[in-house]
Amino acid sequence: MTAEIQRTQRLREIIKELATDIGERNLYQYHNLKVAASFIESFFQTHGYTVSRQVYEAKNKEFSNLETQIVGTDRPHEIIILGAHYDTHRRSPGANDNGSAIAAMLELARAYRGKTFSRTLRFVAFTNEESPFTRKSDMGSRVYARQCREQNEKIVAMICLETIGFYSERKGSQRLSLMGMMLPRRGNFIALVGNRSSRKLLSDMDNLFHDHSNIPCKALTLPTNFPGAWSSDHWSFWKEGYPAIMVTDTAPLRYRQYHTPEDTPEIINYEVLTKVVDGLEQVIERLAMRKHNVG
Repeated sequence: MTAEIQRTQRLREIIKELATDIGERNLYQYHNLKVAASFIESFFQTHGYTVSRQVYEAKNKEFSNLETQIVGTDRPHEIIILGAHYDTHRRSPGANDNGSAIAAMLELARAYRGKTFSRTLRFVAFTNEESPFTRKSDMGSRVYARQCREQNEKIVAMICLETIGFYSERKGSQRLSLMGMMLPRRGNFIALVGNRSSRKLLSDMDNLFHDHSNIPCKALTLPTNFPGAWSSDHWSFWKEGYPAIMVTDTAPLRYRQYHTPEDTPEIINYEVLTKVVDGLEQVIERLAMRKHNVG
C-alpha cells in the first residue's frame, strides 16, 4: 500500500469517527461534543503530544479548546497556529464541516511528530464555531485569540482549515464565479482567504501552494467583515490584529449539503482531500522553517 493510499485511509477513518460514530456535536448534542474532544485529545496523546485544554463556561456548560505544539528551536516566540473547529451545525453530522478539517489537522500532527522547526508550530482544535456562538464572545476561537493577545503572544500566522473536502470537475459547480472572473467555474480548487492585514501571509501561502502542491489554488483578499469571509475561526484572529488565512473548499458556494443532515462521509472527495493535505504539509513546514518574516 502506497503512502498516499495510507494517508487517504487515515483521513477516511477520522472523518468516519467524527461524522458517523460520534455524529452531531454541539451545544444541543453536548455529550457528543465532549466525546469528540476526547477523541481529538487521545489522538494527539497517542502520537506523542501533550495536550492543554482551555476550559471556559458558556450557556451554563463547560467547553474546551484543545492545544498542543512543537516548540520552535531558535525562534520559539514566533508562533504558527494551525486550527480547525470540531463542533457541527445543529442536526448535521459534519463530515465536511468540519470533520474534513479536523482530519487534516490531525494527519498533519501525525506527519510532523518528531520533527523540529525554527518557529513554534501549534495545533488548536476549537469548540463553538457554529451557531449560536458564531462571531460571539463565547465562540471558541474568540476566547482563544483574546487570550493570545492578552498574553502578548507573537502569532506570525494563523491557518484556519474550514470545510476542505468537497470538489467537483463539473463546469458551473462553483457558485459566484462571475463567469470565471472571480473564481474558477469548476469547484476543483482550494481557496485561500485573507484580509488586507494578512496580505503578505496570503501571498506567501499562495506562492508556496503553487510551488509545492498539484491542486489548483485561488487566493482572495476580502474585507474583515465580508459575508462568508468572516464565518470561521480565522476571523477571531483578524479581530485581534493577527495575520490569518482561511483554507477552504468555499463551503456553501460549492456543496449543497452544507449545514444539513446530508453532510455525511460519502460526500467527501478523499483523493483530492489527500492532495490538499499533501500541499498543506509542504506549505506549513516551509512557513515554520523560514528565516524571513511572515504575516
